[in-house]
Amino acid sequence: MTAPTATVPARSPRSGSPRKPLLYVIAGVGMLVMATPFLWMALSAFKTKRDLTASPPVWIPSHWTLSNFSALLHQLDMPRYFMNSLVVAVSVSACNLLFCSMLGYALAKLRFTGRQEIFGVVLAALMVPSNLMILPLYVLMNQLGLIDTHAGLVLPFAAGAFGVFLMRQFMQGVPDELLEAARIDGAGEWYIFFRIVLPLVKPALATLTIFTFLGSWNNFIWPLIATNDPGKYTLPVALATFANDPNRTVAGGNGMLMAGSLLVVLPVLVVFTVLQRHFTQGIATAGLK
Repeated sequence: MTAPTATVPARSPRSGSPRKPLLYVIAGVGMLVMATPFLWMALSAFKTKRDLTASPPVWIPSHWTLSNFSALLHQLDMPRYFMNSLVVAVSVSACNLLFCSMLGYALAKLRFTGRQEIFGVVLAALMVPSNLMILPLYVLMNQLGLIDTHAGLVLPFAAGAFGVFLMRQFMQGVPDELLEAARIDGAGEWYIFFRIVLPLVKPALATLTIFTFLGSWNNFIWPLIATNDPGKYTLPVALATFANDPNRTVAGGNGMLMAGSLLVVLPVLVVFTVLQRHFTQGIATAGLK
């Protein structure tokens, strides 16, 4: 006869850890705290002057209006500022995707003299605060005659150390056997780079696009220093100039400022929404490297 075996009672699927609901509550409160300023800004963009100056504050506009956006179009020349920001952000993002990917591929998959030294320089550049580079960059752009030009806003950020490091780390995960097989079949390095490697690192490209576009779109210090012509202002600089204008209350007040801030945020939300799936996959994969 076999000895009876003790049976372990099955755990009820409903008996979960009490910490889980608490984590959901904490995450919900944190999300609400972070979203409250954005929600206030978005609602204020459609408020009348009476609602904006009401006491106590009014959350939901009593009368929805587009007058703040209309004033932006006619008084602040927002289409020009928006286009300046778009041209600079798209150009910086495209340059980073190309140059950072190329250097990341060379550091990850090619063997040449000085490879480790170049990667050491990239790591050292990550440790340098960006504000320390403003003065040397201004002197260089001034000597090249690129102040008050779109090129002067793009070239200093055409390739970043963070982008090179990110692409190098991801490209190290591409199997060397796959590249060797392509070389045996007669494929050149350019074909391998564009047709084999880049499609395999789409999450990294999406992650780099979001970070680069966000940083360039919200960049304020460098466009403020490198542009003297108001026609070359980007959106953050134009909004800051308007916020410091003593006549802004007469021109439209905080309603125009909130409407402009909403226009600044919308392109970033669109880019993140389009690339969200690849971005999430890229962050998750980065944790495994």
